[in-house]
Amino acid sequence: MAAYARHDTAFFSQRAIFLIAIIVIHVLLIWAFESGLATRIIHAADGPLETNIVQEVKQRDLPPPPPPPKMEKPPVEVPPPDVVINVPVETTSTAITNTTPKHVEAPPPVPRAVVRTDAKVDGKLSPPTSDYYPQSSIRMGEQGTAIIRLCASAEGVVSAAPTLAKTSGSSRLDEAALRWGTHVRMKAGTVDGKPIESCVPVAVKFVLN
Repeated sequence: MAAYARHDTAFFSQRAIFLIAIIVIHVLLIWAFESGLATRIIHAADGPLETNIVQEVKQRDLPPPPPPPKMEKPPVEVPPPDVVINVPVETTSTAITNTTPKHVEAPPPVPRAVVRTDAKVDGKLSPPTSDYYPQSSIRMGEQGTAIIRLCASAEGVVSAAPTLAKTSGSSRLDEAALRWGTHVRMKAGTVDGKPIESCVPVAVKFVLN
């Protein structure tokens, strides 16, 4: 028990010394800050401050940029205005002028169209072609058309003997057509309504029924 009591007393004495030392250090620090001693120590530790003054170097003035090239505009040619000066014409003249008006001939009259009609066979007053159909041609079965030329007077009468213009292919039929042409009655042709003598081709048909 005695040994334990000695050990405990020594332990408490060490703790008391340690606490006292801490208190003393704190008191010294507080005193140093209040008296300004700490500030002097800090300034002494920092050393002198060096200040470098940087002098601004002005840049050398650069030459100004060259001006832009001038574009020369081509001259615009303005055409001169057209000036028309009306100079009065002198009407007075010493020359003798002909004041007689010229005779202007009237244009010839436009010719009037002539109305012409051809002569033709009068079917009502003429005999039928069957009356002149040759019997031999009927027996042989001949048929055909002959074209004869007939001339009629202004009174509608055959004025000349008929002539053959185109054969029918049979001499018997051609002769029968010419005989028939001498007995027909005609309607005269006209010019502007006036009957005239004229000649026309007439087709004479011979057809078996």
